[in-house]
Amino acid sequence: MSTARPYAPGPGEPPIGQVRRLRLTGAGGAVPRARDFARTALGDWGWLPAYTAGQRAAAEDVLLVVSELVTNACLHAGGPDELRLRLAAELVRVEVSDLGAGDPAPRTPHRAARPGGHGMFIVQRLCLRWGVERAQDTPGKTVWAELGASR
Repeated sequence: MSTARPYAPGPGEPPIGQVRRLRLTGAGGAVPRARDFARTALGDWGWLPAYTAGQRAAAEDVLLVVSELVTNACLHAGGPDELRLRLAAELVRVEVSDLGAGDPAPRTPHRAARPGGHGMFIVQRLCLRWGVERAQDTPGKTVWAELGASR
């Protein structure tokens, strides 16, 4: 699991606060498109290629969380509208917006042998924090998760 600690970017490193957006409305293949987009962003931000096992695990955690959140939007909310990745001090925030009314929650009790229903359990286990923000004047929500880097 990833953890966060204070971090200041060095020369040539991406600026903290950078945001990448990918529109997914009506697009087929949302999950692989989102993973490819996230992989490119992680490469641009210096998370990939990973040079240590910890760096590799942190990048793989981000890609897995992107897959889980986009998949949940596809299965339970009529599909995702947008994926946003935000680079913060030593962490990445993953945000997936959709028009769904329901709130995601880990299935309880969690049973590893049961098929399906593991997405939010995985997100909960891998992330420092996660939550849901409701849109103000429009239907829908943004499900977000924050993951720390390993340097």
